[in-house]
Amino acid sequence: MVPAWLWLLCLSVPQALPKAQAAELHVEVPENYGGNFPLYLTKLPLPREKAEGQVVLSGNSNTAVGDLFAVDPDSGFLLVTRALDREEQAEYQLQVTLEAEDGQVLWGPQPVRVHVRDENDQVPHFSQAVYRVQLSQGTRPGVPFLFLEASDGDEPGTANSDLRFRILNQAPAQPFPDMFQLEPRLGALALSPKGSTGLDQALEGPYQLLVQVKDMGDQASGHQATATVDVSIVESTWVPQDPVHLAENLKVPYPHHISQVHWSGGDVHYHLESQPPGPFDVDAEGKVYVTRELDREAQAEYLLQVRAQNARGEDYTEPLELQVVVMDENDNAPLCPPRGPPISMPELSPPGTKVTRLLAEDMDAPGSPNSHVVYRLLSPELEEGTEGRAFELDSTSGSVMLGALPLHAGQHILLQVLAVDLGGAEGGLSSTCEVTVTVTDVNDHAPEFTTSQIEPVSLPEDTEPGTLVATLTATDADLEPAFRLMDFAIEAGDTDGTFGLDWEPGSGHVQLQLLKNLSYEAAPSHELVVVVRSVAPLVGPGAGPGATATVTVLVERVLPLPKLDQESYEASVPVNSPAGSFLLTIQPSDPTSRPLRFSLVNDSEGWLCIREVSGEVLTARRLQGARPGDTYTVLVEAQDAGEPTLSTSVTLVIHFLKASSAPAPTLALVPTPHLCTPRNNHGVIVSGLGEDADLGDGHSPYSFALGPNPTMQRDWRIQALNGSHAYLTLALHWVEPSEYSVPVIVSRNTQMWQLLVRVIVCRCNKEGQCLLKVGRMKGMPTKLSAVGILVGTLLAIGIFLILIFTHLTLARKKDLDQPGDSVPLKAAV
Repeated sequence: MVPAWLWLLCLSVPQALPKAQAAELHVEVPENYGGNFPLYLTKLPLPREKAEGQVVLSGNSNTAVGDLFAVDPDSGFLLVTRALDREEQAEYQLQVTLEAEDGQVLWGPQPVRVHVRDENDQVPHFSQAVYRVQLSQGTRPGVPFLFLEASDGDEPGTANSDLRFRILNQAPAQPFPDMFQLEPRLGALALSPKGSTGLDQALEGPYQLLVQVKDMGDQASGHQATATVDVSIVESTWVPQDPVHLAENLKVPYPHHISQVHWSGGDVHYHLESQPPGPFDVDAEGKVYVTRELDREAQAEYLLQVRAQNARGEDYTEPLELQVVVMDENDNAPLCPPRGPPISMPELSPPGTKVTRLLAEDMDAPGSPNSHVVYRLLSPELEEGTEGRAFELDSTSGSVMLGALPLHAGQHILLQVLAVDLGGAEGGLSSTCEVTVTVTDVNDHAPEFTTSQIEPVSLPEDTEPGTLVATLTATDADLEPAFRLMDFAIEAGDTDGTFGLDWEPGSGHVQLQLLKNLSYEAAPSHELVVVVRSVAPLVGPGAGPGATATVTVLVERVLPLPKLDQESYEASVPVNSPAGSFLLTIQPSDPTSRPLRFSLVNDSEGWLCIREVSGEVLTARRLQGARPGDTYTVLVEAQDAGEPTLSTSVTLVIHFLKASSAPAPTLALVPTPHLCTPRNNHGVIVSGLGEDADLGDGHSPYSFALGPNPTMQRDWRIQALNGSHAYLTLALHWVEPSEYSVPVIVSRNTQMWQLLVRVIVCRCNKEGQCLLKVGRMKGMPTKLSAVGILVGTLLAIGIFLILIFTHLTLARKKDLDQPGDSVPLKAAV
């Protein structure tokens, strides 16, 4: 119990406001307060001079405050006299005034709002003690089929009224103890995933669930209540419906009942959807209605989906589909196609030629008698004195064909055809269709050339493209300008497009022109067949493959002058070059041109020579008299091998260089060539000549390359010496002395072959001669034994010398130790 003075200390808030502004005071009182009364609430801001006045406490018209609240006149405190119940009244509106004896207000009024703070003194209650609900088989798990309702008298929005639901027990607990699930906040009862799979329609008796509701939210404390839910399992009546057939334009009161659906579970709301949208609806009992007349021509079928939903709009199960088929009535007459432009029919068209097909469209149901249309020819009528008709009509297909009566050019005929539905039976609807037919002239004359053979025309083979070759003329006997249009073409004799035709539309003159260069070697003559045809298709007996004219063109041969790959040539050569040194090769600009023969015209010194076929220029002798820095100019003439009269000439300038320090390598091959290691500046000459006798007569130089072996390409180098020889050297400074076979690829023009060059690598003396390794002779000592013998001999000699010197030293010492007079005198001779 809270003492009164503590409430006085906590709840009293002095208010000191001017008289003009009496702000409302807010006071909070706990519900069902169990302390001492009266309970002081707050001190009122009464004026200090209040002896002559009386404090008056009042409430609004709905509040009785006389026995609940009072004001202590001495202290000015507002007090409550007994415990308050929030559920009885949650708030009180009070007014405090200071009045004189005559009722005059001396101070106030001061508004005071007293709020009763809620305590958890109310127990939640279910709306029903026992809930009974039917659960249909096929209900989806998680979709609520019952919403439990419970209430709590405590203040809404507080923990005191925060209700939570749960399932306490399920009976029977078969086939699973958790067949159902309950949403704790909303009280939504639904099948669990296990319950959906284990629901058995043969189960006897309902399920009984004991459910609980508790306030204070998730807190362990709080008041609680229980209720029972009886769940009856019923067989599903949500079964597919047969299609509904409705006649269009049905004259019945609307809405018109057409079908019935039923969900066997409880608390169901039906919802209908139409695809495409249509005039359909469903009521609360599952009855499906059509709300107005249907038009089959607007929509022949509708697919309705009816959904069984709970109160939250969730589907209990899959929607049911209901097909609505609109049955046809003969309410549409055949519609003729729009009248288009006149149909042109050429004269001389044979009987039976199709003119047109009148396809009247009936909007009634396809394949039914209502849309079965037949046709009748109304005009033109049969002329008097004639047999047969100009037109015939197929009554089933509506095809109009030419009859036996011939047509004449320029005629304009109006055809009228009656289209009747119901297959022409009585009561059928009909329409009249009209078609205009115009008879036109035909192109029955083929064009012809005025002459079919043109005199031969001679053209040099260097005639420029675009040159006029001949002019041909053709005529057409037709009168219509459109039929006089002619088309020309070269029908034969020009497969590569060397010639072409040019003509003006509407003109009978065509020009034969040269489009490409002529070649006497390719074709010395051309026999061209030019055909003329009418642009418009030919009909009648005049139709044929077209008239032709033959033009013969003779090609006069013109041989071009030889052309070399350079306008002038230059080469450099040391003055000490030996005879046979290669300088350069003169060759044609086009390797595929006719073969040439080469010669030197003004080689006054006789220093040079040229190979007639290959064009290779070499030194003919030693260059005696040539000085470094001088130039020597000769003229090279190239003649066509087949036509010697065709020739060309080019200048060749030779620049003389200082004599080279090393003599030029000779072309003579060494039978067993060798190279020195470590490497020196020597090399081995490799020749491409003589490998194939036929290849030695060409004019292109040889190309040399090492084989594809990476080791060979690492150890060796090859470089061209001239057009027919190459220089093979070592690439490494040191190569193990041995005998090697080096593969060299030689190519010339399109030919290619491989040489295996035998090379001996050895140590050499100063003159570059090989130092051959000599093998050990039989019976000769080895190096180790020879060294041993030599060391032993020297050791023996050393010991012997030591003994001699020792002996001499001892003997001299003995002589020095004897007296001088004891030395014998040398005997005189």
